[in-house]
Amino acid sequence: MADKKLSTVGKVLIFQILIIAAMALGFAVTRGWVSSYSAALGGFAAFIPNLYFAIKMQRASGLEARKIVRSFYVGESGKLLLTAALFALIFQIPNIEILPLLAGYLAALSVFWFALLMR
Repeated sequence: MADKKLSTVGKVLIFQILIIAAMALGFAVTRGWVSSYSAALGGFAAFIPNLYFAIKMQRASGLEARKIVRSFYVGESGKLLLTAALFALIFQIPNIEILPLLAGYLAALSVFWFALLMR
């Protein structure tokens, strides 16, 4: 059987899930259920668009350069629109706590900052 290693993108997505879970657990222990799900929703507002972008780029793999660039722009535009839509939906939920929401969002995004260290 061939040894399949996880790509850097795959590692980033897994680490994002782990940091979202850690943030939600941390807020559950220290501040309660509402803070916990607020942090989780913030994390998923970062994770879901990143997953969409990763899938878009994976599908573009092996295409000619022009199509890869087009996929990149479409993916990035979709990612931004998806992020805005997710936040619009999240803000419709009653009792959302803003600070844990933003902490979860920023924690999930911070995984990219550490992705360079994964090599």
